[in-house]
Amino acid sequence: MSTAILAHLQASTRAEAMLDASARIQSLRRERWIDYPRASQALLKLEGLLEMPPRARMPCMVLHGDSNIGKTLIVAKFQREHPDRFDEVKGVERRDVVGMQMPATPDQHRFYSALLFELGAPHSASASLSVLERLARELLRRIAPRMLIVDEVHHLLAGNYREQRASLNLLKFLANDLKFSIVVVGTADAPLALASDPQMISRFTPFEIPRWRESDDLRRLLGAFERVLPLRKPSDLMQRSIAQFIHVASGGLTGEIARLLKEAAALAVLDGSEHITLAHLEHVAIADH
Repeated sequence: MSTAILAHLQASTRAEAMLDASARIQSLRRERWIDYPRASQALLKLEGLLEMPPRARMPCMVLHGDSNIGKTLIVAKFQREHPDRFDEVKGVERRDVVGMQMPATPDQHRFYSALLFELGAPHSASASLSVLERLARELLRRIAPRMLIVDEVHHLLAGNYREQRASLNLLKFLANDLKFSIVVVGTADAPLALASDPQMISRFTPFEIPRWRESDDLRRLLGAFERVLPLRKPSDLMQRSIAQFIHVASGGLTGEIARLLKEAAALAVLDGSEHITLAHLEHVAIADH
């Protein structure tokens, strides 16, 4: 089969569609970035924060949405677009964006330990809070990031009121001290985690990634997926019956949509049909229950 007849696929996927079944099924397991309007808006917001000149009160953002809605993929793409680089003049590594996860049990000691781990800094877990804080601040000044991204910020809710306030004050302190923007990422509860501090509410602009509704936007998303799944025949994923089924079966979650389509595509490769049908999607959905 010639790649010339695979017109339903984007150019970079056509060669992949010519591989054998096992190679294509393996390729379906990797993450694929699919652009859609809300994700593009989020990336533009992040870019705007990154380009913000240092000021006394740095603007920040809370990126929130249900679990498996695609927040982590958005953040990962943004970080890929801003890789680490080496400053040969000063002989130090520069990182425009530093990413970390809020510890499941949020306290200042665990926060700085997690941050130092992401910075690749050897440290003793038994060191005092003041030692960890000083080391983290020194390293951040040397690396000179313009943004800190803290994922799983809803973990703040696992702490008591005193622990929550201490963690929020820590975030404010870092933003003020190092003059960078902070983006916190979490579930729909993330804004609630910031609500105990009026200053945090005023500084952290909320940006939601909502669940998909049955709409033209959803059908366009499915069309975009079709162009990157290495199947040799068109699936017409934008047709109403398929779009409606995917919407219900996925609960409108981007991650679930991607999983359903990749597993259905694998079935289409294995049975030789080379296109996703409603029967494939139903098989995947039934297997989940």
